[in-house]
Amino acid sequence: MELEVYNLKGAKTDRKITLNDAIFGIEPNDHAIYLDVKQFMANKRQGTHSSKEKSTLSGSTRKLKKQKGTGGARAGSIKNPLYRGGARVFGPHPRDYNFKLNKKLKKLARLSALTYKAQDNNIIVLEDFTFETPKTKNFIELLKSFQMAGEKALLVMANTEPNVILSSRNLKKVRIVRASDLNTYEILDAKRLLITESSMKDIEVIHEN
Repeated sequence: MELEVYNLKGAKTDRKITLNDAIFGIEPNDHAIYLDVKQFMANKRQGTHSSKEKSTLSGSTRKLKKQKGTGGARAGSIKNPLYRGGARVFGPHPRDYNFKLNKKLKKLARLSALTYKAQDNNIIVLEDFTFETPKTKNFIELLKSFQMAGEKALLVMANTEPNVILSSRNLKKVRIVRASDLNTYEILDAKRLLITESSMKDIEVIHEN
């Protein structure tokens, strides 16, 4: 598959890029994508949730009533989980949700995500660029050139340019990443990918090794 290279104003240049079928044309593996996205979301969890059980809850341990003869159920202390303000039964405690996946599976998931974007024609190749000054307006004009204003977009660059990053910082639906930091979740979360020429070469080098 060949893609046109565009400039910042959305006009075609005289250059084209041929997508590598080993990266953008594989047989997608949905289960690999599922596992990689699951790991990404799990690793973002803080795991700081905590609840108090009977041993950690403050309160009297006095038995509220006698064991038998009341016609009601047996009751222990005021910390009983059945009472208002009582302890939590099997409540959550701080834990680490991180888990590991092997590199080959994560690579397969990324390639599958890139293949889906290529199949849906949601990849735009941009010539390398930077902004002279950091202005949000500059980035908005770039998005408007491709009818992407208000859409979730992922800009992939070989090296992150400070002025470009600062220009996109106020746009909640825009993410900028280096080619070496691409991950499956962000590829799929964006509606379209904007990939610069030099980063396209980096993607090929990274994933062919």
